[in-house]
Amino acid sequence: MNGEEEFFDAVTGFDSDNSSGGYSEAHQRLTGATHTDASTSNGIGKAGERPPHGSAVRKRRTSLPAPMFTRSDFSVWSILKKCIGLELSKITMPIAFNEPLSFLQRITEYMEHVDLIHRASRQPRPLERMQSVAAFAVSAVASQWERTGKPFNPLLGETYELIREDLGFRFISEQVSHHPPISAFYSEGLHQDFLFHGSIYPKLKFWGKSVEAEPRGTITLELLKHNEAYTWTNPTCCVHNVIIGTLWLEQYGTVEILNHRTGDKCVLHFKPCGLFGKELHKVEGHIQDKNKKKLFMIYGKWTECLWGVDPAAYASFRKQERRADPPRKAKADDNPEKADGDGADTVPGAQETVQVIPGSKLLWRVNTRPPNSAQMYNFTSFTVSLNELETGMEKMLAPTDCRLRPDIRGMENGNMDLASREKERLEEKQRQARRERAREEAEWQTRWFHRGINPHTGTPDWLYAGGYFERDFSGCPDIY
Repeated sequence: MNGEEEFFDAVTGFDSDNSSGGYSEAHQRLTGATHTDASTSNGIGKAGERPPHGSAVRKRRTSLPAPMFTRSDFSVWSILKKCIGLELSKITMPIAFNEPLSFLQRITEYMEHVDLIHRASRQPRPLERMQSVAAFAVSAVASQWERTGKPFNPLLGETYELIREDLGFRFISEQVSHHPPISAFYSEGLHQDFLFHGSIYPKLKFWGKSVEAEPRGTITLELLKHNEAYTWTNPTCCVHNVIIGTLWLEQYGTVEILNHRTGDKCVLHFKPCGLFGKELHKVEGHIQDKNKKKLFMIYGKWTECLWGVDPAAYASFRKQERRADPPRKAKADDNPEKADGDGADTVPGAQETVQVIPGSKLLWRVNTRPPNSAQMYNFTSFTVSLNELETGMEKMLAPTDCRLRPDIRGMENGNMDLASREKERLEEKQRQARRERAREEAEWQTRWFHRGINPHTGTPDWLYAGGYFERDFSGCPDIY
């Protein structure tokens, strides 16, 4: 950041019964874990504290303090035409194009469907575990549907924590680098069933009418009870019509999930929209063993649901489908040259829901969004609660936590002028801190993560150093 907004940051973020989790209380805690209580905001509390009103379950907010700010009076092109030839990281975007979340909070949206991880841990067979892990990987990007606002770039040293005893996990992330921007995260199950960690540093490409975010960084899930580790990288995200027209996004590319213990692999193809829009949101793939024998077929939509079926049944159904569906002839309006012209990319129309193959089993279904989601930046119910800050909660948080950022808080409250002023102040403060470090020839020191080698892939990674939940925040930087 340092005053330079990444243009449309990478968009990155679980159960098939349409539930967001079934854990009302975490009975097992990791060694050394601070006692937490689900009745307190974010589950943060001192040992022995009880709910203030005797309630065992805390109700989280269901809406934002103020509705979404309209972007109709702003033109992206009026900004970009002055910046032709510049790197995307040098382009400063008006706050109106943001959503009131930090990118660190957006990463936390991976955990909305964390029940899929718990389910994977309970499965006795590797094939069934891989099915749930694959569903989790797909569900992690589901919250991005219709989310065309960009999250705030994290300040160097910024952090975010989330403890959800009802969902059985706790999560911590830190912005460990600014150039290039790298966000590191770590999550652990309160039932000692999993570790989930990684680092994200997207590569952005501007194609004239669209911005493409190619994911970089490895995501690792460890199922501790099975001594298994799975690794993968997210699909590419593309935001269309950044110059003119209606913004819309799609995910595409191949995601390979590897079980490092068994050698099993899940290969998922996130389909690009295609010329006629028939492939929009579709995901198709398979699970194979170490000898590349296909064991299970997976299909669905990352915005809706994911199903799985036996390979023989899948092949038979697709064969019949091809016989019954003759090739579509192109019309004048389908001219690919028109799609690549100067106008806006056509927003694909609503496609039919996923056609279920007989004999399939449901692996995951997206949670229903709240009825007022369109007025709240298309947030899910899980997302709405991420920036909630209750009275006294700031005393328990690290001073670098996203919830304490005044620009994000101002935007959430609908005070755009305050948010814009605070954003500029924070960026100038960060620039000044960088100049002081340069003068003193001092390197930035990360607080909760360190450079290391991923033990499963053997590649460079950012690893959790531990100690955050002991809540000694004396060495945290003053970034706000």
